[in-house]
Amino acid sequence: MKLNKYTWIFVGLIAAVYLGTLLWVRLTNPVYLQQNMYRTWEKSYVMHPRANQSFVNTSTNNNHQKPVALSESQGYGMWITIMAAKKGWASRQDFDRFVNYWLAHRDYVGDQHQTPTYLMSWRQCYNRHHQWVADVNSATDGDVYIDMALAQAAKQWPSKADYYRSLAKKLSRDILAYEYNPQTRALTVGDWVTKDSSYWRLMRTSDVMPFMFKTLAETTGDSRWQTVNNAMLDRLIDLSRQHQTGLVPDFAWITRNSAKPVKPKTISTKQDGSYDFNACRVPMMMAASDDPRAQKILRKMLRFFSHQQYVTAGYSLSGKRLVKYQSASFSAPIFFAVSHHRGEGFDNLFDSQKYIFSRPLTRKNYYDATLTVIAALEGLN
Repeated sequence: MKLNKYTWIFVGLIAAVYLGTLLWVRLTNPVYLQQNMYRTWEKSYVMHPRANQSFVNTSTNNNHQKPVALSESQGYGMWITIMAAKKGWASRQDFDRFVNYWLAHRDYVGDQHQTPTYLMSWRQCYNRHHQWVADVNSATDGDVYIDMALAQAAKQWPSKADYYRSLAKKLSRDILAYEYNPQTRALTVGDWVTKDSSYWRLMRTSDVMPFMFKTLAETTGDSRWQTVNNAMLDRLIDLSRQHQTGLVPDFAWITRNSAKPVKPKTISTKQDGSYDFNACRVPMMMAASDDPRAQKILRKMLRFFSHQQYVTAGYSLSGKRLVKYQSASFSAPIFFAVSHHRGEGFDNLFDSQKYIFSRPLTRKNYYDATLTVIAALEGLN
């Protein structure tokens, strides 16, 4: 039987109401949304090379045939697992599998890479001979995330607190031994940066993590973490003051008393001196800190974003859009930050950046998906 146009209109209205109801449930039921996103992320990105090990696959297009593990993603995986465990969705065994993978892929230092550390090898992947290999050298951000997760695990599971706290202290000791510049009193970007390196005074702005530094100082009893916190926040303040936008670059050259953005292609891309895919995490790193400097940096950035028609994936430090499209890698940290500061004049960002939760979690972009899950678990309460 041929349907007339009114029937088709009626069917369309029913479909629209059904889809609208699903979207309403998704956006108004934070527990449903959080659990759904966590489960999707876990299924899409967490791999188990052995029964007692787990890592987060960062491979482009989620290639399970040739996965890539990073210390950064390992730290994020441990952090997310702790957050999920607090809600009853993950177990200590889930967390321990991440711990075991990290312990099995520690980095070595020295001229011949002969000295073992508790730092994690920054990447593991298949080489051209189809062998699973660990690249030498470390990445500081991943090591700090792992250290922070261990400190949180000691609180989450008191029966194993001594074990997690012991590992946190060992990792902390090696971060401050091999990823620290005593001249600038700041963390370097990895253990491959020595005093003879041209990158000795390089700072990655997303490595400024005041809340994590404070937690590690309390967990390890090492006051050097407060020294690191003061030095790196002061340098980030220097960068924030240089533009009305408050935006900071991915990387900066620093001394003990100053900081300036690097030039394009100093490290990897033409946007090294712009607010790009490293600096986009800065709002998230400042959000949970009670340090007045961190809050000053954050509020200045949020004021800039709150006056944008929409937030795009990258800006020059003067506030010019680098691209026209949006990205969850930029929006999720902003949502995370605003969720910690409701009612302070930035609630329009809380509403506008919710778009990242209105669509299915991507299974083809580890960075977007991971930052979105962190924002959901921490910010949708």
